[in-house]
Amino acid sequence: MPDRFGPVYEVTHIVDREIIAEFDTWLGQHIEEMLSIPGISRAASFSADDHEDGRPSRVSQYHFDSDADLENYLGGPARQMRQSADELFAGQFDVHRRVLYENDVIDGTLKPGEVCLNCGTTLSGQYCGNCGQRATSRLISIWQLLREAFGDLFEIDSRIWRTLIPLTVRPGKLTRDYLEGRRARFMPPFRTYLVLSIIFFLVAFFDPKEEFGILFGPEPGTAELSEDAPPGEGATSANQSQDDILDDPALGEFAPAEPDSPIEDGEEFNITFGDGETTTTDNCDEIDAEDLPPWLAARLTPARLKVMCERVVADDGRAWGSKLLDNVPAALIALLPLMALVLKILYPLSKRYYVEHVLFVVHYHAFIFLILTLQVMFSRLTSFVGLPDGIATTTMVAVSVYIPVYLYKAMRHVYEQRRLMTGAKFLILLVAYFAGMLGILGATALIAAFTI
Repeated sequence: MPDRFGPVYEVTHIVDREIIAEFDTWLGQHIEEMLSIPGISRAASFSADDHEDGRPSRVSQYHFDSDADLENYLGGPARQMRQSADELFAGQFDVHRRVLYENDVIDGTLKPGEVCLNCGTTLSGQYCGNCGQRATSRLISIWQLLREAFGDLFEIDSRIWRTLIPLTVRPGKLTRDYLEGRRARFMPPFRTYLVLSIIFFLVAFFDPKEEFGILFGPEPGTAELSEDAPPGEGATSANQSQDDILDDPALGEFAPAEPDSPIEDGEEFNITFGDGETTTTDNCDEIDAEDLPPWLAARLTPARLKVMCERVVADDGRAWGSKLLDNVPAALIALLPLMALVLKILYPLSKRYYVEHVLFVVHYHAFIFLILTLQVMFSRLTSFVGLPDGIATTTMVAVSVYIPVYLYKAMRHVYEQRRLMTGAKFLILLVAYFAGMLGILGATALIAAFTI
C-alpha cells in the first residue's frame, strides 16, 4: 500500500490581470512566511490555466505534518494571512480553498515515469508544470460539487453580486468600467444578458400547472364524467354557465347562426353587442394586402394571408400566441444592434466604436430583465402573503418610471454630455425604442403566423 502523508492545504487565487505582477511579488513573500509556521513542511506556488473568464490563476500548496497541525493553522494564523491579502488586493481576486491528501507518493514526488495525460510532460508534483492539469484524477464529494456550483451565489464578494448590485442601482457603471479596462471583476456582458433574460422568461411565463399538469389535482368544482353518469349529464353545468354568460344584458346579445343555414367555410359570422348596431366580422376572405409595402405585398399574397388567418383563428389564436411568445427572446436580441446603431448616430463625435454602443445597450437590456424579474417576484410575493394590491401597483408604477430614468442617467454617465443635450438624445432614443419594438414585434407576429 502507498504511504499516506499529511494533508495538503491548497489555495487557488483567481487574480485581476492588472495586478498580477504585484500579486506574484506578494505571493512569494507569503510562501516564505508560511514556511516559518510550525507544522508546515513544504510550501510552493505555481501558475495554473487561466480561469474561464480570462483571469490568471495562482495555486499555492502547503504540506502539513498532520491533521492537528492543519487545524491549529486554520484556527489561528490563517485569519491573519487572509486579512493581509484582503487589505492589499480587496475586490481584485477570488479565492478557493480545499484540503487534499497525497497518495502514491515516493519521497514527496510522484512515481517516476508518470507523464501528464494532457500534454505529455514528465510530472514532478501533483500538477503538471507545463499546462497546470492535475497529475492524478481524484473523486470529489457531493458537497464539493455543490460548493463549486453555488459558491459564487452565497459569497458576498463574488462576481455575481459585484455585477448585479451596480447593474441595478448605478446606471452606466458597468459599461464605463468595462470600457476603461476594469472587466475581470464583473460577469461578461453578454453572459449577464443571456442569464437574466432566461431567468425573466422563466419567472414571468413559466406556469408549473400548465407544463406539469399531471402532477396537480383537478381544480375544485371541475365537472367530471363518471362511468355510470348518463351521456351529456356531466356537461350540463358547464353549458348552463355559458348560457348564463350569453344571456347577460351587460355583455350584449350573441346572434348564433340559424339552424337551417349552417356556417360554411369562409362565410362570416357576426357578434352583435347590446346596442344592436356594432357588428364585428371575422372573414379571412376579406383580408386586403394592398396597403402593404410592395416588397411585402409580393410575399403576402391573398392566398397566403387567408391560410395564415385560418390557422390563427382555428384555435382562437392560442397556438399563434404561444409561437409568438417563443420568438420574443430572439426578437429582443435583434433589437440590440438596432438601438446601438441609433446611439452611433446620436453620438457621431464620441469617437466610440459601434461595439461600444452595443455594450451599452446590452447592459441596459440586462438591467431591464433584472428589474422586471424582481418586480414579478415581488408582485407574486405580495399576492401570496395577502398584502393589499396597492403595494404591488405602487412598485409597478415605480419600476415603470425608474426604467427610463435609468436610461437617461446611464447615458449621462457613459457619454458625459450636458443635461440638455443628453435629454434631447434621450427622447430621440425613446422614440427609436418605441418604433423598433413595434417593428420587431410586428415581424415576429408575422413569422409566428407563418410557422404555426
